[in-house]
Parts: sequence; C-alpha cells; structure tokens
Amino acid sequence: MTDEPIATVETTPQGRRLHIPIPLRWGDLDAFNHVNNTSMLKLLEEARVRAFWQPGAGEVAPPTAVLDSGLHSGILTLIARQEIEYLAPVPYQRHPLDVQLWFGKLGGSSIEVCYEVCSPVETAAPDGRQTVYARATTVVVKVDAATGRPMRLTPAERDAWSPYQGAPIVYAHRH
Repeated sequence: MTDEPIATVETTPQGRRLHIPIPLRWGDLDAFNHVNNTSMLKLLEEARVRAFWQPGAGEVAPPTAVLDSGLHSGILTLIARQEIEYLAPVPYQRHPLDVQLWFGKLGGSSIEVCYEVCSPVETAAPDGRQTVYARATTVVVKVDAATGRPMRLTPAERDAWSPYQGAPIVYAHRH
C-alpha cells in the first residue's frame, strides 16, 4: 500500500479533469529503455479501472467510480475502440505518471474516455507544466453479460461523469 492519492480533480479552462497517479513497473520498458506501446494500453486500463470501478470495502475511489466491477453484477464494459498518439518517449521513473482523464462523449450505452499521459506531478516545471507523453481515446460500451446487448448508461453514471465532460481529442496526424 502506498501513500499516493487514488485521484485528484482539477478544473481547467477545458473542463474538469481527473488525475490518476499510475506507477511504472520496470517490466513496462522495452529494449530502448522507454515504455513499450503495449504497456501503454495497460497503463490506460489501470487508470480506467481506478477511475470507474466502485471501490471495495476499505478502499478509496474518486467520485467517478460508479461501475460495479464484480461478475455478479451482470454488466460488462467492453472496449470498442482505442487510439493513442505518442508525443514523447516515456522513460522509467520512480514517481507515478499523471494520467489525466475526462469524457469526450457520453453516449446511450457508451463513453468516450480521453486521456493525457503526463510526466509526474513531482517533476513538473516551476510554472506547473508537465511533459505530455501521449494522448489517447478509448470507447467503452456497457453490455448486459447475459444477452451481449448494449445497456443504457444509468442516471447515476451520467451524474457522476457529466462534470468531467470536455472536448474530445483531435489527433494531429490523422489522414
């Protein structure tokens, strides 16, 4: 157990963002001594789980953690699409990365989760600027486990997530 906060919230001119500290593991690095592209997907997954799944007994979670994660819930969260734009190599560091999350869109049964993977808060420049290593988007669809059909977002989910809605990521290198 660490003393790291599970999440912090920041209100920016672009909207409210959830900051999830995600520590790196030595195994996340590749032969070039930076985070491997497949490991980046795992880091984003870890941030999503911490941000959205309800906490267990004695655990602390952000206000966005409203999804029941147990198999007994009958709800699946399936990934429909993911996109990552790498802006700089992520070197190994002991301080956790600052994964910033918000919602680009809340659909009928889906959510568009937007991320910026940033350098650790502890290593920010004096003016607070951080290196943005990657920007990413994940479309998550809520599905009924028994039928495989999409399930509508509940009012409680919308209430928890709407304050974190902002502009979706516009990728620079699309053709």
